[in-house]
Amino acid sequence: MGRRASNTVAVLAAGVANAPPGGAYRKFSELVQVPDFVPGLGILYVDPGTLPQGPFLAYDRAGLLLSTIFMIPLKSFETHMPVAGLAAPGGAVDHVDIAYQAGHPGVEEPHYHIVLWHVTKEEAARVAR
Repeated sequence: MGRRASNTVAVLAAGVANAPPGGAYRKFSELVQVPDFVPGLGILYVDPGTLPQGPFLAYDRAGLLLSTIFMIPLKSFETHMPVAGLAAPGGAVDHVDIAYQAGHPGVEEPHYHIVLWHVTKEEAARVAR
């Protein structure tokens, strides 16, 4: 079985390939005042017990998983806390983006979005707007 095929099996086994994911995951927009679709990220789901860090699962408008996102507080970086072993329930990671955020509903303190994209940069463009 090739890398893509084995990754597909892992994602399906985790029950996160399509929105809504199972288990304790809830739509982020139902927990806090954010839009259902966040430009650049997509439709977010998170286990409320893991807030504010996540992982958040991000889907396109068709309900297909695109990325796993962690929202790591700035103070964690300032204290040199290691950020290692970020689990990606969505399977293999194609590329990673890191972006500073001053804060937003649900994660008010300054933080970094660490986005583990499970799709190519071209496919990630589906959530640009």
